[in-house]
Amino acid sequence: MTFHWHDWAGYIGVVLVLLAFLLLQAHKLHGNGLIYQLMNVLGAVGVMLSLIFGSFNASAFFMQVAWLLIGVYGIWRGARLRREAREAGHKMQP
Repeated sequence: MTFHWHDWAGYIGVVLVLLAFLLLQAHKLHGNGLIYQLMNVLGAVGVMLSLIFGSFNASAFFMQVAWLLIGVYGIWRGARLRREAREAGHKMQP
């Protein structure tokens, strides 16, 4: 059996998503943390690449698109909350 680059991208993507979930359950990562979100986004991209360039499966692809969009939203929301907290902290200082 020959492994192509897109096969490796898919396997690495699956490992990233599963490892992120394991670390979340083990309380090693926070669900709103940047590392957790990046692991999910990069994992989804890896699986999407394997589906696009390998054997396409529409339902799996759409799930990965949703996973990617949720992760991007989490990154955006976390950045916004950190910025707001930083701005609130500056306003409270004398």
